[in-house]
Amino acid sequence: MLTQLVPPVAGPPAAPIDPFAEAGLEILQALYAPPQPTWLRINLITSLSGSAAGADGTSDTLTNRTDRRILGVVRSHADLVLVGAQSVRAEGYQVPKTTRLGVVTGSGDLHGHRIDPADVDRVVVLCPAAAREAAAAGLPGARIVEVPTSDGRLAAPDVLAELHGLGLRSVVCEGGPSLAAQFAAAGLVDELCLTTAPQLTGTTLPALGERAFTPAPFRLERLLVDEASTLYARWLRAAEPGASASPASQSPIAAS
Repeated sequence: MLTQLVPPVAGPPAAPIDPFAEAGLEILQALYAPPQPTWLRINLITSLSGSAAGADGTSDTLTNRTDRRILGVVRSHADLVLVGAQSVRAEGYQVPKTTRLGVVTGSGDLHGHRIDPADVDRVVVLCPAAAREAAAAGLPGARIVEVPTSDGRLAAPDVLAELHGLGLRSVVCEGGPSLAAQFAAAGLVDELCLTTAPQLTGTTLPALGERAFTPAPFRLERLLVDEASTLYARWLRAAEPGASASPASQSPIAAS
């Protein structure tokens, strides 16, 4: 069951939300609807210490059934779920049931993936022209999209521009941390959906990597909590009047 903490509910306490009941699912669908058709979300889960990986080295030991339910809701609002090739390999990614899967790779190395061949027609691989052949060999049948490079590397704005050019305007980036950080550093992120698991794990895998970038203000739009004290937050980018584009907007994407 989920209880809303922010914004506070006026009047008598609201009934908890059952995410597995039809009525509760409809509430979550409304609560997580993006405010605009063109929208970039980062969706992450971390421990209390800010690690995106639990004891097993993946997010599996951090997540729970409710988190996966909300993940499904967020994905259902997206035209595409975007991940890095390293995460595809490490996390055993499958194509979401409700949308497409986008894979960013600088090297074209997709070996070791566990994507079902029956779903490969809903996969978009974004890579440099030099990596096209390797990407096509690693994931036969996927749509390969060449992204312009600077000094042989991809830039986050170019990746997003290619997706928009395909009509994929509502995008959810699920990491890994390096890829998510590059979109954050480029100032492209409209929203951060952050699940915080009630575990102290040490910071074995920082949620947004270890790179430094210019701080950007966000505001807490909504905060839910379940009976296990897991927190589910929606952070929306706050307006910065008079702010100009940062040089970080051309932050390159590391090969993976």
